[in-house]
Amino acid sequence: MEQPIVSAPGAGPATLYDKIVATHAIRRLGEKHVLLYVDRHILNEYTSPQAFAGLRAAGRRVRRPEACFGVVDHVNPTTPERTARIADPRAARQVEYFLGNCAESGIECCGILDPRQGIEHVVVPEQGIALPGMVIACGDSHTTTYGALGALGFGIGTSEVEHLLATQTLVYEPLKRMRVTIEGHLPPGVTAKDIVMTLIGQIGAAGATGFAVEFAGAAVESLDMAGRMTLSNMIVEAGARGALIAPDETTIRYLRGRPRAPRDAHWIAALRDWGSLRSDPGALFDKELQLQAQGVVPLVSWGTSPEQVIGVDQRIPEPDAETDSARREGMRRALEYMGLRPGTPIQDVKIDRAFIGSCTNGRLEDLRSAAEILRGRRVVAGVRAMVVPGSTQVRREAEAEGIDRIFIEAGFEWRQSGCSMCLAMNEDVLASGERCASSTNRNFEGRQGRGGRTHLMSPAMVAAAALTGRITDVRVLQRD
Repeated sequence: MEQPIVSAPGAGPATLYDKIVATHAIRRLGEKHVLLYVDRHILNEYTSPQAFAGLRAAGRRVRRPEACFGVVDHVNPTTPERTARIADPRAARQVEYFLGNCAESGIECCGILDPRQGIEHVVVPEQGIALPGMVIACGDSHTTTYGALGALGFGIGTSEVEHLLATQTLVYEPLKRMRVTIEGHLPPGVTAKDIVMTLIGQIGAAGATGFAVEFAGAAVESLDMAGRMTLSNMIVEAGARGALIAPDETTIRYLRGRPRAPRDAHWIAALRDWGSLRSDPGALFDKELQLQAQGVVPLVSWGTSPEQVIGVDQRIPEPDAETDSARREGMRRALEYMGLRPGTPIQDVKIDRAFIGSCTNGRLEDLRSAAEILRGRRVVAGVRAMVVPGSTQVRREAEAEGIDRIFIEAGFEWRQSGCSMCLAMNEDVLASGERCASSTNRNFEGRQGRGGRTHLMSPAMVAAAALTGRITDVRVLQRD
């Protein structure tokens, strides 16, 4: 059913998405758009330079610097010893310009040596900057991550970054509403990464285009915050422009005591407000999907799109079996780029590299899951394995638990935080033809380096592949 552009509170049953948009819509702008107030603007060194330059050229200043937060994360080195020295002069200038812009504008910023530094979508939740009911924008598509906290996060382009800096508002076209209900309980060896990869495989890389996706159901409620962030983060690979999970006791436990979370009377008031942040009974969604968690298995991508996935116990698909000509040709091109043959068991595919990290799977819980597989074992000869914690805080906490020693003794490189090999904008890149088991979110051609071949999977699956030198079903290595 067609929904109104903004459903006002009290106008009838409303979705969580409707409630957040309605409380942030300043006014209508024609038939399709609203002027939307944005609570938090997250900035990075990669997508902000042109916006600051445009602002300066127009003689404008940042309207609400206290509502902005900057993080250096895309181009910084992740060498085992932390250094602010960047070998690439262009990347070094980019960071210098970003830090200068933030300082001049009065924007709080985490530089490379800041003890809070890390990937923006890891740092912002752990600092308590993202809170339920907020609208948060950033020049990065994976801003949907904050939906795990019941906040509406979305990526914006450079011109929008400039507009947001100048006005603290955006011209916004409300989305359609999709609810994905995941019932049941996850089997052993299956993670939130496998859930979202299963969903993307079913609906396709454009299956959620134009939608804000709300995740619900018993399986979602049982996930920890790291798992919820994985779902909210990676659903953008199905085209979603927003993701939401209603805040609950798990959310509250996560946020309590965070550096930027409300305190004392403000905390009590916030809890009252957050209690209404859920879709009303009878609220209408434009699309409903259901998934049974019990039927999900460990997933691996075989091609060059996150929709090209199969179960770890399956074989590389045959393009000739595809009836859609465009998809068939896409499969053939993907197989050629990936150097794979149809019918090959995916577990026969050997790897050269193993990478654990990213804003999808670089949190403490992700490192723990991989460490459980690695404990007392060694990476096979010929595989270079590296782990890049999602933030400096995650790194410290992992070291306090001894997780770093497990990785190092297993043969992994224990590195500093940053985006790293997720998008190969620093020195962490694949060589042409190298094949990588990766816990990242995208397997596009050249994403991890020109000619590099990426297989997406969960952190525990990456650990299993590193131990055997080939894509491996993690369930055979899990301990009772």
